Amino acid sequence: MVDKYKVGLVQAASTVYPGSGPFNPDTNYPEYPFKGYLSQQNHAYKALRELFKKLLYDSENMDTVSWNPLGNLIKPGMRVVIKPNFVLSAHRFGKDLYSIITHPAVLRAITDYCWIALKGLGEIIIADAPQYNCNFNQLLEVTQLSTLIPFYNQFGGPLFTISDLRNYWSPGKHFPSLCRSLPGDTQGKVLVNLDGKSALYGKASDKFYGAVYHRQETIDHHNGERQEYQISKTMLSADILISVPKMKVHKKVGVTLNIKGLVGTATSKNLLVHYTLGTPSIGGDQFPDNFLKPHERFLIRLERFFYDTLLAKRSIPLEYIHRFFYIIHSLFTRKLGLTVGEYKGYKKRIFDAGNWYGNDTCWRMSADLAKIIYFADTNGSFHQRQQRALLTIIDGIIGGEGQGPLEPDPKRSGILLCSENLLAADIVATRLMGFNPFILKMYDHLLNNQDFDFGVHNADNIKIISDNELFCNCLYNKQDRFFNYEPHPGWKGHIEINPKEEERII
Repeated sequence: MVDKYKVGLVQAASTVYPGSGPFNPDTNYPEYPFKGYLSQQNHAYKALRELFKKLLYDSENMDTVSWNPLGNLIKPGMRVVIKPNFVLSAHRFGKDLYSIITHPAVLRAITDYCWIALKGLGEIIIADAPQYNCNFNQLLEVTQLSTLIPFYNQFGGPLFTISDLRNYWSPGKHFPSLCRSLPGDTQGKVLVNLDGKSALYGKASDKFYGAVYHRQETIDHHNGERQEYQISKTMLSADILISVPKMKVHKKVGVTLNIKGLVGTATSKNLLVHYTLGTPSIGGDQFPDNFLKPHERFLIRLERFFYDTLLAKRSIPLEYIHRFFYIIHSLFTRKLGLTVGEYKGYKKRIFDAGNWYGNDTCWRMSADLAKIIYFADTNGSFHQRQQRALLTIIDGIIGGEGQGPLEPDPKRSGILLCSENLLAADIVATRLMGFNPFILKMYDHLLNNQDFDFGVHNADNIKIISDNELFCNCLYNKQDRFFNYEPHPGWKGHIEINPKEEERII
Protein backbone atom coordinates (compact mmCIF):
# COMPACT_ATOMS: atom_id res chain seq x y z
CA MET A 1 0.00 0.00 0.00
CA VAL A 2 1.26 3.48 -0.85
CA ASP A 3 1.54 5.92 2.06
CA LYS A 4 -0.83 8.42 0.50
CA TYR A 5 -3.07 8.36 -2.55
CA LYS A 6 -3.05 11.61 -4.47
CA VAL A 7 -6.31 13.27 -5.39
CA GLY A 8 -5.87 16.09 -7.85
CA LEU A 9 -8.40 18.87 -8.17
CA VAL A 10 -8.71 21.69 -10.69
CA GLN A 11 -11.34 24.33 -11.29
CA ALA A 12 -12.31 24.85 -14.91
CA ALA A 13 -12.32 28.38 -16.30
CA SER A 14 -16.04 28.00 -17.01
CA THR A 15 -18.95 25.75 -16.07
CA VAL A 16 -20.05 25.71 -19.71
CA TYR A 17 -19.31 22.52 -21.63
CA PRO A 18 -18.52 22.71 -25.36
CA GLY A 19 -21.69 22.47 -27.39
CA SER A 20 -20.92 20.17 -30.32
CA GLY A 21 -19.16 16.91 -30.98
CA PRO A 22 -16.60 15.52 -31.42
CA PHE A 23 -15.54 18.00 -28.70
CA ASN A 24 -12.09 18.88 -30.06
CA PRO A 25 -9.80 21.00 -27.92
CA ASP A 26 -9.50 24.68 -28.75
CA THR A 27 -5.68 24.61 -28.82
CA ASN A 28 -3.06 22.60 -30.72
CA TYR A 29 -1.34 21.39 -27.55
CA PRO A 30 2.16 19.99 -28.20
CA GLU A 31 1.09 16.40 -27.42
CA TYR A 32 -2.29 16.61 -29.20
CA PRO A 33 -2.30 13.76 -31.76
CA PHE A 34 -4.93 15.18 -34.15
CA LYS A 35 -3.37 18.46 -35.19
CA GLY A 36 -5.74 20.88 -36.88
CA TYR A 37 -8.94 19.34 -35.51
CA LEU A 38 -9.95 22.15 -33.18
CA SER A 39 -13.11 23.73 -31.81
CA GLN A 40 -13.97 26.83 -29.85
CA GLN A 41 -13.87 27.18 -26.06
CA ASN A 42 -13.35 23.67 -24.69
CA HIS A 43 -12.78 24.37 -21.01
CA ALA A 44 -13.31 20.73 -20.05
CA TYR A 45 -10.40 19.56 -22.21
CA LYS A 46 -8.11 22.25 -20.84
CA ALA A 47 -9.12 21.44 -17.25
CA LEU A 48 -8.32 17.75 -17.68
CA ARG A 49 -4.93 18.61 -19.17
CA GLU A 50 -4.22 20.92 -16.23
CA LEU A 51 -5.30 18.16 -13.85
CA PHE A 52 -2.72 15.73 -15.25
CA LYS A 53 -0.08 18.45 -15.02
CA LYS A 54 -1.06 19.17 -11.43
CA LEU A 55 -0.48 15.51 -10.59
CA LEU A 56 2.94 15.67 -12.33
CA TYR A 57 2.07 12.82 -14.68
CA ASP A 58 5.09 12.28 -16.98
CA SER A 59 6.59 15.50 -15.65
CA GLU A 60 9.84 15.03 -17.60
CA ASN A 61 8.02 15.47 -20.92
CA MET A 62 5.40 17.99 -19.86
CA ASP A 63 4.47 20.55 -22.51
CA THR A 64 6.42 18.72 -25.21
CA VAL A 65 5.26 16.62 -28.16
CA SER A 66 6.33 13.51 -26.21
CA TRP A 67 4.14 14.16 -23.17
CA ASN A 68 2.28 10.96 -22.28
CA PRO A 69 0.58 11.60 -18.93
CA LEU A 70 -1.13 8.19 -18.74
CA GLY A 71 1.92 6.27 -19.95
CA ASN A 72 2.65 4.83 -16.49
CA LEU A 73 -0.83 3.32 -16.34
CA ILE A 74 -1.52 2.45 -19.98
CA LYS A 75 0.82 0.46 -22.21
CA PRO A 76 0.46 -0.32 -25.94
CA GLY A 77 -1.85 -3.28 -26.59
CA MET A 78 -3.95 -2.84 -23.44
CA ARG A 79 -7.73 -2.96 -23.22
CA VAL A 80 -8.83 0.40 -21.80
CA VAL A 81 -12.41 0.59 -20.53
CA ILE A 82 -13.84 4.04 -19.80
CA LYS A 83 -16.95 3.80 -17.63
CA PRO A 84 -19.08 6.96 -17.61
CA ASN A 85 -22.20 7.61 -15.57
CA PHE A 86 -24.99 7.55 -18.16
CA VAL A 87 -28.16 6.45 -16.26
CA LEU A 88 -30.78 8.23 -18.41
CA SER A 89 -31.11 9.87 -21.81
CA ALA A 90 -33.34 12.76 -20.68
CA HIS A 91 -34.12 14.78 -17.57
CA ARG A 92 -37.72 14.15 -16.53
CA PHE A 93 -38.31 17.83 -15.77
CA GLY A 94 -36.39 19.21 -18.73
CA LYS A 95 -33.45 20.42 -16.63
CA ASP A 96 -29.83 20.10 -17.67
CA LEU A 97 -29.17 16.47 -18.62
CA TYR A 98 -25.55 16.94 -17.55
CA SER A 99 -26.62 17.21 -13.93
CA ILE A 100 -27.37 13.48 -14.33
CA ILE A 101 -24.77 12.10 -16.74
CA THR A 102 -21.09 12.49 -17.56
CA HIS A 103 -20.48 15.01 -20.32
CA PRO A 104 -18.96 13.54 -23.52
CA ALA A 105 -16.43 16.40 -23.69
CA VAL A 106 -14.77 14.96 -20.57
CA LEU A 107 -14.85 11.48 -22.12
CA ARG A 108 -13.31 12.82 -25.37
CA ALA A 109 -10.40 14.44 -23.52
CA ILE A 110 -9.72 11.26 -21.52
CA THR A 111 -9.90 9.15 -24.68
CA ASP A 112 -7.30 11.33 -26.42
CA TYR A 113 -4.77 10.70 -23.65
CA CYS A 114 -5.55 6.98 -23.70
CA TRP A 115 -5.00 7.08 -27.48
CA ILE A 116 -1.58 8.69 -26.95
CA ALA A 117 -0.58 6.05 -24.39
CA LEU A 118 -1.65 3.08 -26.55
CA LYS A 119 0.60 4.20 -29.45
CA GLY A 120 -1.60 2.62 -32.07
CA LEU A 121 -2.10 -0.75 -30.37
CA GLY A 122 -4.97 -1.99 -28.20
CA GLU A 123 -8.56 -0.88 -27.73
CA ILE A 124 -10.61 1.80 -26.02
CA ILE A 125 -14.16 0.98 -24.99
CA ILE A 126 -16.62 3.47 -23.53
CA ALA A 127 -19.09 1.18 -21.76
CA ASP A 128 -21.88 1.39 -19.22
CA ALA A 129 -25.12 -0.32 -18.24
CA PRO A 130 -27.59 2.55 -17.72
CA GLN A 131 -30.98 2.31 -16.03
CA TYR A 132 -33.48 0.05 -17.82
CA ASN A 133 -35.48 2.99 -19.28
CA CYS A 134 -32.52 4.81 -20.81
CA ASN A 135 -32.87 5.05 -24.59
CA PHE A 136 -29.24 4.49 -25.59
CA ASN A 137 -29.71 5.62 -29.19
CA GLN A 138 -31.30 8.82 -27.95
CA LEU A 139 -28.43 9.23 -25.49
CA LEU A 140 -25.85 8.95 -28.29
CA GLU A 141 -27.77 11.46 -30.40
CA VAL A 142 -28.59 14.03 -27.72
CA THR A 143 -25.08 14.03 -26.26
CA GLN A 144 -23.44 13.81 -29.71
CA LEU A 145 -21.29 11.03 -28.29
CA SER A 146 -21.85 9.17 -31.55
CA THR A 147 -19.59 11.73 -33.31
CA LEU A 148 -16.57 10.20 -31.56
CA ILE A 149 -16.83 6.91 -33.47
CA PRO A 150 -16.19 8.25 -37.02
CA PHE A 151 -13.70 10.75 -35.62
CA TYR A 152 -11.38 8.12 -34.16
CA ASN A 153 -11.98 5.51 -36.85
CA GLN A 154 -10.69 7.84 -39.58
CA PHE A 155 -7.21 7.67 -38.04
CA GLY A 156 -6.85 3.91 -37.62
CA GLY A 157 -4.88 3.01 -34.52
CA PRO A 158 -6.54 1.52 -31.41
CA LEU A 159 -10.02 0.06 -31.87
CA PHE A 160 -12.59 2.50 -30.47
CA THR A 161 -16.14 1.41 -29.55
CA ILE A 162 -19.08 2.57 -27.42
CA SER A 163 -21.03 -0.22 -25.75
CA ASP A 164 -24.40 -0.54 -24.04
CA LEU A 165 -23.92 -3.48 -21.66
CA ARG A 166 -27.62 -4.10 -20.92
CA ASN A 167 -29.55 -7.16 -22.02
CA TYR A 168 -32.78 -5.20 -22.50
CA TRP A 169 -34.38 -1.81 -22.08
CA SER A 170 -37.90 -0.41 -21.80
CA PRO A 171 -39.22 2.91 -23.15
CA GLY A 172 -41.66 3.13 -20.24
CA LYS A 173 -42.35 1.15 -17.10
CA HIS A 174 -40.68 -2.16 -16.44
CA PHE A 175 -43.56 -4.19 -17.89
CA PRO A 176 -42.95 -7.38 -19.89
CA SER A 177 -44.90 -6.01 -22.87
CA LEU A 178 -42.55 -3.02 -23.05
CA CYS A 179 -39.16 -4.67 -22.50
CA ARG A 180 -37.03 -4.89 -25.63
CA SER A 181 -34.04 -7.19 -26.00
CA LEU A 182 -30.54 -5.81 -26.54
CA PRO A 183 -27.34 -7.61 -27.61
CA GLY A 184 -25.75 -6.96 -24.22
CA ASP A 185 -22.04 -7.20 -23.48
CA THR A 186 -20.27 -8.69 -26.50
CA GLN A 187 -17.62 -10.13 -24.17
CA GLY A 188 -20.24 -11.90 -22.06
CA LYS A 189 -21.05 -11.70 -18.37
CA VAL A 190 -19.69 -13.27 -15.19
CA LEU A 191 -21.61 -14.43 -12.13
CA VAL A 192 -19.49 -13.37 -9.16
CA ASN A 193 -20.16 -14.78 -5.67
CA LEU A 194 -18.85 -12.82 -2.68
CA ASP A 195 -20.28 -15.38 -0.19
CA GLY A 196 -19.26 -14.46 3.38
CA LYS A 197 -17.22 -11.47 2.21
CA SER A 198 -20.39 -9.69 1.06
CA ALA A 199 -21.61 -6.75 3.11
CA LEU A 200 -25.06 -8.33 2.72
CA TYR A 201 -23.95 -11.61 4.31
CA GLY A 202 -25.95 -12.38 7.44
CA LYS A 203 -28.73 -9.93 6.58
CA ALA A 204 -32.21 -11.50 6.30
CA SER A 205 -33.07 -11.60 2.62
CA ASP A 206 -36.78 -12.50 2.54
CA LYS A 207 -37.77 -8.83 2.16
CA PHE A 208 -35.00 -7.75 -0.22
CA TYR A 209 -36.05 -5.63 -3.17
CA GLY A 210 -33.94 -5.23 -6.31
CA ALA A 211 -34.26 -2.91 -9.25
CA VAL A 212 -37.58 -4.23 -10.58
CA TYR A 213 -40.67 -6.24 -9.65
CA HIS A 214 -39.14 -9.75 -9.76
CA ARG A 215 -38.23 -9.84 -6.08
CA GLN A 216 -37.68 -13.59 -5.84
CA GLU A 217 -34.85 -13.35 -8.36
CA THR A 218 -33.08 -10.88 -6.09
CA ILE A 219 -33.62 -13.06 -3.02
CA ASP A 220 -32.43 -16.22 -4.80
CA HIS A 221 -29.06 -14.61 -5.54
CA HIS A 222 -28.62 -13.07 -2.09
CA ASN A 223 -29.27 -15.75 0.45
CA GLY A 224 -26.76 -17.07 2.99
CA GLU A 225 -23.47 -18.08 1.35
CA ARG A 226 -24.85 -17.14 -2.06
CA GLN A 227 -24.22 -13.44 -2.63
CA GLU A 228 -24.08 -13.13 -6.38
CA TYR A 229 -23.73 -10.31 -8.87
CA GLN A 230 -23.81 -10.51 -12.67
CA ILE A 231 -20.90 -8.39 -13.88
CA SER A 232 -19.87 -7.29 -17.37
CA LYS A 233 -16.92 -9.27 -18.70
CA THR A 234 -15.84 -6.16 -20.60
CA MET A 235 -15.31 -4.53 -17.22
CA LEU A 236 -13.58 -7.52 -15.63
CA SER A 237 -11.29 -8.06 -18.63
CA ALA A 238 -10.09 -4.45 -18.64
CA ASP A 239 -6.37 -3.89 -18.14
CA ILE A 240 -7.35 -0.49 -16.80
CA LEU A 241 -10.79 0.75 -15.83
CA ILE A 242 -11.26 4.52 -15.95
CA SER A 243 -14.31 5.53 -13.94
CA VAL A 244 -15.84 8.88 -14.90
CA PRO A 245 -18.80 9.50 -12.59
CA LYS A 246 -20.98 12.56 -12.27
CA MET A 247 -20.71 14.51 -9.00
CA LYS A 248 -24.23 14.31 -7.54
CA VAL A 249 -26.36 13.34 -4.57
CA HIS A 250 -28.22 10.05 -4.23
CA LYS A 251 -31.53 9.18 -2.62
CA LYS A 252 -30.46 5.79 -1.24
CA VAL A 253 -26.80 6.19 -0.24
CA GLY A 254 -26.30 9.95 0.10
CA VAL A 255 -23.96 10.56 -2.83
CA THR A 256 -23.20 8.80 -6.08
CA LEU A 257 -19.64 9.04 -7.34
CA ASN A 258 -17.33 6.10 -8.08
CA ILE A 259 -18.47 3.49 -5.55
CA LYS A 260 -22.22 3.81 -6.11
CA GLY A 261 -21.60 4.42 -9.81
CA LEU A 262 -20.24 0.88 -10.15
CA VAL A 263 -23.83 -0.30 -10.61
CA GLY A 264 -23.06 0.42 -14.27
CA THR A 265 -20.71 -2.59 -14.30
CA ALA A 266 -23.61 -4.95 -13.48
CA THR A 267 -25.51 -6.39 -16.44
CA SER A 268 -28.44 -7.63 -14.33
CA LYS A 269 -29.77 -4.76 -12.21
CA ASN A 270 -32.15 -7.05 -10.37
CA LEU A 271 -29.23 -8.79 -8.66
CA LEU A 272 -28.48 -5.43 -7.05
CA VAL A 273 -30.32 -5.19 -3.73
CA HIS A 274 -31.72 -1.66 -3.37
CA TYR A 275 -33.70 -1.75 -0.12
CA THR A 276 -35.57 -4.00 2.32
CA LEU A 277 -39.36 -3.95 2.57
CA GLY A 278 -40.87 -2.64 5.78
CA THR A 279 -39.68 -0.21 8.43
CA PRO A 280 -36.68 -0.51 10.80
CA SER A 281 -38.79 -1.88 13.65
CA ILE A 282 -39.49 -5.01 11.59
CA GLY A 283 -36.07 -5.23 9.93
CA GLY A 284 -36.78 -3.08 6.85
CA ASP A 285 -35.69 0.31 5.54
CA GLN A 286 -38.36 1.11 2.96
CA PHE A 287 -39.73 3.94 5.13
CA PRO A 288 -38.91 5.35 8.57
CA ASP A 289 -40.95 4.06 11.50
CA ASN A 290 -44.17 5.98 12.25
CA PHE A 291 -43.89 7.85 8.95
CA LEU A 292 -47.00 6.52 7.23
CA LYS A 293 -50.58 6.76 8.39
CA PRO A 294 -52.42 3.41 8.65
CA HIS A 295 -54.29 3.89 5.36
CA GLU A 296 -51.06 4.94 3.58
CA ARG A 297 -49.29 1.84 4.87
CA PHE A 298 -52.20 -0.28 3.63
CA LEU A 299 -52.12 1.31 0.15
CA ILE A 300 -48.40 0.78 -0.29
CA ARG A 301 -48.58 -2.81 0.94
CA LEU A 302 -51.44 -3.43 -1.48
CA GLU A 303 -49.37 -2.07 -4.36
CA ARG A 304 -46.48 -4.35 -3.41
CA PHE A 305 -48.90 -7.29 -3.27
CA PHE A 306 -49.95 -6.54 -6.86
CA TYR A 307 -46.28 -6.35 -7.88
CA ASP A 308 -45.44 -9.69 -6.26
CA THR A 309 -48.47 -11.63 -7.49
CA LEU A 310 -48.90 -10.15 -10.97
CA LEU A 311 -45.95 -8.15 -12.32
CA ALA A 312 -43.25 -10.39 -10.85
CA LYS A 313 -44.38 -13.31 -13.03
CA ARG A 314 -43.06 -11.75 -16.26
CA SER A 315 -46.38 -12.59 -17.91
CA ILE A 316 -48.01 -10.21 -20.38
CA PRO A 317 -51.58 -11.45 -19.58
CA LEU A 318 -50.92 -10.93 -15.85
CA GLU A 319 -49.48 -7.52 -16.64
CA TYR A 320 -52.78 -6.45 -18.23
CA ILE A 321 -54.72 -7.87 -15.29
CA HIS A 322 -52.49 -5.72 -13.08
CA ARG A 323 -53.21 -2.66 -15.19
CA PHE A 324 -56.95 -3.29 -14.91
CA PHE A 325 -56.88 -3.79 -11.13
CA TYR A 326 -54.59 -0.79 -10.69
CA ILE A 327 -57.05 1.50 -12.50
CA ILE A 328 -59.96 0.18 -10.42
CA HIS A 329 -57.89 0.43 -7.24
CA SER A 330 -56.84 4.02 -8.02
CA LEU A 331 -60.37 5.17 -8.83
CA PHE A 332 -61.80 3.50 -5.75
CA THR A 333 -59.23 4.83 -3.28
CA ARG A 334 -59.35 8.35 -4.71
CA LYS A 335 -63.14 8.50 -4.40
CA LEU A 336 -62.73 7.61 -0.75
CA GLY A 337 -60.01 10.21 -0.37
CA LEU A 338 -57.44 7.51 0.42
CA THR A 339 -54.09 8.60 -0.98
CA VAL A 340 -50.47 8.69 0.13
CA GLY A 341 -50.11 12.27 1.26
CA GLU A 342 -47.37 14.81 1.95
CA TYR A 343 -44.90 15.37 4.74
CA LYS A 344 -43.31 18.78 5.39
CA GLY A 345 -44.03 19.91 1.83
CA TYR A 346 -42.81 16.75 0.11
CA LYS A 347 -44.80 13.88 -1.33
CA LYS A 348 -44.23 10.90 0.92
CA ARG A 349 -43.68 8.68 -2.09
CA ILE A 350 -40.30 10.27 -2.80
CA PHE A 351 -39.07 8.55 0.38
CA ASP A 352 -40.44 5.16 -0.66
CA ALA A 353 -38.06 2.35 -1.67
CA GLY A 354 -35.47 3.29 0.91
CA ASN A 355 -34.93 6.85 -0.31
CA TRP A 356 -33.75 8.19 3.05
CA TYR A 357 -30.76 8.19 5.37
CA GLY A 358 -31.91 5.01 7.15
CA ASN A 359 -31.41 2.80 4.07
CA ASP A 360 -29.24 -0.01 5.46
CA THR A 361 -29.23 -2.13 2.30
CA CYS A 362 -28.11 -0.20 -0.78
CA TRP A 363 -24.76 0.86 0.66
CA ARG A 364 -23.94 -2.82 1.18
CA MET A 365 -24.54 -3.60 -2.48
CA SER A 366 -22.40 -0.62 -3.51
CA ALA A 367 -19.53 -1.74 -1.28
CA ASP A 368 -19.75 -5.25 -2.74
CA LEU A 369 -19.34 -3.90 -6.27
CA ALA A 370 -16.19 -2.07 -5.18
CA LYS A 371 -14.76 -5.36 -3.87
CA ILE A 372 -15.50 -7.00 -7.21
CA ILE A 373 -13.98 -4.26 -9.38
CA TYR A 374 -10.86 -4.05 -7.22
CA PHE A 375 -10.19 -7.71 -6.42
CA ALA A 376 -12.10 -10.08 -8.77
CA ASP A 377 -10.24 -11.37 -11.83
CA THR A 378 -11.63 -11.82 -15.34
CA ASN A 379 -13.43 -15.02 -14.31
CA GLY A 380 -14.82 -13.61 -11.06
CA SER A 381 -12.35 -15.29 -8.67
CA PHE A 382 -11.09 -13.16 -5.78
CA HIS A 383 -7.50 -12.26 -4.91
CA GLN A 384 -5.91 -10.16 -2.20
CA ARG A 385 -4.14 -7.96 -4.76
CA GLN A 386 -5.89 -5.38 -6.92
CA GLN A 387 -6.64 -7.05 -10.27
CA ARG A 388 -6.60 -4.13 -12.69
CA ALA A 389 -5.30 -0.59 -12.87
CA LEU A 390 -7.87 1.99 -11.83
CA LEU A 391 -8.20 5.67 -12.53
CA THR A 392 -11.02 8.09 -11.92
CA ILE A 393 -11.90 11.51 -13.23
CA ILE A 394 -14.98 12.89 -11.46
CA ASP A 395 -17.02 15.27 -13.61
CA GLY A 396 -18.13 18.06 -11.30
CA ILE A 397 -18.14 20.87 -13.84
CA ILE A 398 -21.91 20.65 -13.53
CA GLY A 399 -23.07 18.42 -10.68
CA GLY A 400 -26.47 17.36 -9.41
CA GLU A 401 -28.17 18.28 -6.13
CA GLY A 402 -31.62 17.88 -4.59
CA GLN A 403 -33.63 14.94 -5.89
CA GLY A 404 -30.70 12.97 -7.26
CA PRO A 405 -29.64 10.80 -8.89
CA LEU A 406 -32.46 10.84 -11.49
CA GLU A 407 -34.15 14.25 -11.09
CA PRO A 408 -31.48 16.58 -9.70
CA ASP A 409 -31.10 20.32 -9.98
CA PRO A 410 -27.91 21.39 -11.79
CA LYS A 411 -25.06 22.53 -9.54
CA ARG A 412 -22.37 24.53 -11.31
CA SER A 413 -19.27 23.51 -9.37
CA GLY A 414 -16.71 23.82 -12.16
CA ILE A 415 -14.35 21.12 -10.90
CA LEU A 416 -12.65 17.93 -12.05
CA LEU A 417 -11.03 15.47 -9.64
CA CYS A 418 -8.56 12.71 -10.49
CA SER A 419 -7.06 9.82 -8.53
CA GLU A 420 -5.79 6.28 -8.94
CA ASN A 421 -7.88 5.29 -5.92
CA LEU A 422 -11.66 5.39 -6.37
CA LEU A 423 -12.38 5.47 -2.64
CA ALA A 424 -9.96 8.33 -1.98
CA ALA A 425 -11.49 10.41 -4.78
CA ASP A 426 -15.01 9.76 -3.50
CA ILE A 427 -14.11 10.82 0.03
CA VAL A 428 -12.63 14.12 -1.19
CA ALA A 429 -15.52 14.83 -3.59
CA THR A 430 -18.10 14.05 -0.89
CA ARG A 431 -16.39 16.46 1.50
CA LEU A 432 -16.26 19.22 -1.12
CA MET A 433 -19.98 18.74 -1.72
CA GLY A 434 -20.40 19.87 1.88
CA PHE A 435 -20.98 16.44 3.40
CA ASN A 436 -19.19 14.29 5.95
CA PRO A 437 -17.85 11.27 4.04
CA PHE A 438 -16.83 9.39 7.17
CA ILE A 439 -20.40 8.91 8.36
CA LEU A 440 -21.50 7.28 5.10
CA LYS A 441 -21.76 3.54 5.71
CA MET A 442 -20.47 2.44 2.30
CA TYR A 443 -17.24 4.38 2.83
CA ASP A 444 -16.86 3.37 6.47
CA HIS A 445 -17.22 -0.29 5.49
CA LEU A 446 -14.50 -0.05 2.83
CA LEU A 447 -12.16 2.02 5.00
CA ASN A 448 -12.31 -0.58 7.76
CA ASN A 449 -12.79 -3.76 5.74
CA GLN A 450 -11.20 -6.88 7.24
CA ASP A 451 -11.22 -8.95 4.02
CA PHE A 452 -9.83 -6.49 1.46
CA ASP A 453 -7.44 -3.56 1.71
CA PHE A 454 -8.53 -0.63 -0.46
CA GLY A 455 -5.40 1.32 0.40
CA VAL A 456 -7.24 4.05 2.29
CA HIS A 457 -8.16 3.84 5.98
CA ASN A 458 -8.49 7.47 7.02
CA ALA A 459 -7.82 11.05 5.91
CA ASP A 460 -4.10 10.62 6.54
CA ASN A 461 -3.88 8.23 3.57
CA ILE A 462 -5.04 10.94 1.16
CA LYS A 463 -3.02 13.84 -0.24
CA ILE A 464 -5.07 16.50 -2.01
CA ILE A 465 -3.29 18.51 -4.71
CA SER A 466 -4.91 21.82 -5.61
CA ASP A 467 -4.08 25.50 -5.98
CA ASN A 468 -6.79 26.16 -3.39
CA GLU A 469 -5.31 25.66 0.08
CA LEU A 470 -8.78 25.29 1.63
CA PHE A 471 -9.47 22.35 -0.68
CA CYS A 472 -6.13 20.77 0.21
CA ASN A 473 -7.11 20.69 3.89
CA CYS A 474 -10.82 19.97 3.42
CA LEU A 475 -10.74 16.55 5.13
CA TYR A 476 -9.59 18.16 8.38
CA ASN A 477 -11.99 21.08 8.11
CA LYS A 478 -15.00 20.60 10.39
CA GLN A 479 -16.84 23.78 9.42
CA ASP A 480 -16.98 24.69 5.74
CA ARG A 481 -19.56 23.26 3.35
CA PHE A 482 -17.54 24.35 0.30
CA PHE A 483 -19.84 23.80 -2.71
CA ASN A 484 -22.78 23.27 -0.36
CA TYR A 485 -24.77 20.71 -2.35
CA GLU A 486 -28.37 20.28 -1.27
CA PRO A 487 -28.93 16.64 -0.25
CA HIS A 488 -31.89 14.54 -1.32
CA PRO A 489 -34.83 15.44 0.98
CA GLY A 490 -34.51 12.07 2.73
CA TRP A 491 -30.94 12.94 3.74
CA LYS A 492 -31.35 16.59 4.73
CA GLY A 493 -29.91 17.34 8.14
CA HIS A 494 -28.15 13.97 8.35
CA ILE A 495 -25.20 14.11 5.96
CA GLU A 496 -24.05 17.74 5.92
CA ILE A 497 -21.12 19.12 7.82
CA ASN A 498 -22.63 20.88 10.86
CA PRO A 499 -26.23 19.91 10.12
CA LYS A 500 -28.87 22.17 11.57
CA GLU A 501 -31.99 20.77 13.19
CA GLU A 502 -34.27 22.88 10.99
CA GLU A 503 -32.76 21.31 7.86
CA ARG A 504 -34.10 17.88 8.71
CA ILE A 505 -37.07 16.60 6.80
CA ILE A 506 -37.30 13.15 8.43
